[in-house]
Amino acid sequence: MRSFSTQSVEETIKLGEDFSKQLRPGTTVALFGDLGTGKTHLIKGICRGLGIVEHVASPTFTIVNEYAHGSVKVCHVDCYRLKSERELVDVGFEEYVAGPNIVLVEWADRVPSLLPPNRFDIRLSFGTDDRAREILIEDHTLQPA
Repeated sequence: MRSFSTQSVEETIKLGEDFSKQLRPGTTVALFGDLGTGKTHLIKGICRGLGIVEHVASPTFTIVNEYAHGSVKVCHVDCYRLKSERELVDVGFEEYVAGPNIVLVEWADRVPSLLPPNRFDIRLSFGTDDRAREILIEDHTLQPA
């Protein structure tokens, strides 16, 4: 587990950019944290690091936004408004995760049984002041021997 502290939105975005270098097609990233802890800012940085230049925003009402850069397809999933895991299944979540996509899941705690075991978990929390964030990254991906 790696621990990071950021002191601004810009630092959180930069951490996402740096973290994106570890991601490959087929990777899922589950983000956990209260409202306002920076999940979307971190995802903006991940997308920027993957070369995505279009506007990145939480798909709160559509559940999934898809972004592409070259051969990289990013599926940004927001589970905040889901009433049940079934709603995520109905939009094809299992296909997104099984495919050659990078899947970023906000509010992952709302769909625990749908998350693949082979993933990154990122836990965001408030820091010591209004702009500070504490970010823990756990790598549960299968590493080659």
